Amino acid sequence: MAGSLGFTGVGLGAFGAHALKDTLAMRQMTSAWDTAVLYLLVHCVAIYATTLAPNPNTKAAWFWTGGVVLFSGSLLAMALGGPSWLGPITPLGGVAFLVGWSLVIKSAFSPSRGT
Repeated sequence: MAGSLGFTGVGLGAFGAHALKDTLAMRQMTSAWDTAVLYLLVHCVAIYATTLAPNPNTKAAWFWTGGVVLFSGSLLAMALGGPSWLGPITPLGGVAFLVGWSLVIKSAFSPSRGT
């Protein structure tokens, strides 16, 4: 999953900076595109990091993946002229990101955590 998201994030970043540069500027959506790609890539790294942990937090990784789909996906779609009803979906992705991070915090204090 992390590899696929990383590949997609780099590709979308380049596509937005080059092929879509004028379209995004015309729609005043360059910032939204950049934010979507940034959050996608940050959570790609977080997902990969969970695979390196002694006790991987797969629940967090799934919430982050859902967050990428909802948050980044809705922003990217709206930047390309998608319907306005996608706007309320973006915060749901943000909530999924927060749930994933809260699971990481919780697992840090879990008695089952190896020390």
